[in-house]
Amino acid sequence: MTGADVPDGPALALVELCSIARGVLVCDAMVKKSPVRLVHAGSTHPGKYSVLVGGGVDEVREALDAGRHVAAEALVDTMFLAFPHEELVAALEGDLEPPLESLAILEAYSMAATIRGADAALKRAAVQAVRIRLAKDLGGKGFFVLTGLLRDLEEAVEAGTDAIGDGLLAGCEIIANPHPDVFDGLR
Repeated sequence: MTGADVPDGPALALVELCSIARGVLVCDAMVKKSPVRLVHAGSTHPGKYSVLVGGGVDEVREALDAGRHVAAEALVDTMFLAFPHEELVAALEGDLEPPLESLAILEAYSMAATIRGADAALKRAAVQAVRIRLAKDLGGKGFFVLTGLLRDLEEAVEAGTDAIGDGLLAGCEIIANPHPDVFDGLR
C-alpha cells in the first residue's frame, strides 16, 4: 500500500477468499453495493484473493455483508474495524521506526486475523507497531511486530491472540531484550 491507499473514512473491511475467480466477483459486488473506497484487491499466496475497502462505517459494513454473501464457500476469513488504530493504518502502509525496546511477534494463518490481532493489541496497551506483513511470500499467512515495555507487550499479546481467534494463531513470541540485528531478520 502507499499513502494514496489510505481509506477515506473511519472503517476498514477485508474479505479473504480461496478462489481468485470468486474474489474478483466479490470485489465487484462490494464496490457496487455501497460507496466505499477500494483500497486493495488482488491475488495473494497461495492462490488466495483479498479485497480491502474503506469508508464510512455503515457503507463498509454493507459492502462487507455483500462480499460475504457472494463469497459463499470460497470465504476464508473476514475482518471489520469500525475505528482502526491510527498506527495500524500507518503500519499497513510501510514499516514504522519507533525506538526498539522489547519485541512481540504474532503470526496468523489469515490476513484478516492478522489485522484484527494487530488492531486489538495496539488498542489494549501502550505499545507501538513496527511492521505488518500480509500474505505475500508468507504462504498466505501474516504477522505483525510490536515494541514497548515487556509488561505492556504481554498485555498487547493477550489482546492480539484473543482477536486473532481460535485456530488462526500460527505463532507468538516475546523477546525481552532483542539484539539490535534482530530487526533486520524481520524483513
